[in-house]
Amino acid sequence: MANIFLPPRDRMIIPFLSPVYSRFAEPVGWLGFRLAIGISLIIAGWPKIIAPLAQSGFVESLGMYPGWFWSPLLAAMQFFGGMMIAVGLLTRPVALANAVMLLITLWFHISHPYPETFLTPDGLAYLSQNPDLLTPGAQAAFLKDAGAAFGARIQEKAIYASLFWAAGAALIAAFGGGYFSLDRRLGKEF
Repeated sequence: MANIFLPPRDRMIIPFLSPVYSRFAEPVGWLGFRLAIGISLIIAGWPKIIAPLAQSGFVESLGMYPGWFWSPLLAAMQFFGGMMIAVGLLTRPVALANAVMLLITLWFHISHPYPETFLTPDGLAYLSQNPDLLTPGAQAAFLKDAGAAFGARIQEKAIYASLFWAAGAALIAAFGGGYFSLDRRLGKEF
């Protein structure tokens, strides 16, 4: 099972391509995937690093007390953990911790959908009176249905992003940093 990415030569349709896969495509592809997950976590974590206590009430609403402890810890795990995943340092434990966090995020987005109407009645009235504040596309998205379609799109993207990041972090936790990682360079990994 450990060699699922290294198929035996006799199973390959074009056996002479085996070195291309094993020496180039797999290590470079894994690096690209690890960078995509890590950089995505860095970007999503940056606002939380700037305001580390901003999520205190949110994490307490999930039952994680005290919020002043968990909010900065989760911000650091996402931002600095993303960096560690990107460079491949302590890859497995950091990716596993992020996978758990992202599964909780996925659960939250599924169980707490965005409200049907994205705008309050006052906000909708203000934008209706000042449509020049919105592009034509935004006018269509917001003013027709009070932002319900827009909210549905945001909800869908939040679920898919959390699902992709959680699955990606879980894969990285399972397979480690790969050929182009600091873990490999150090000769040690979990």
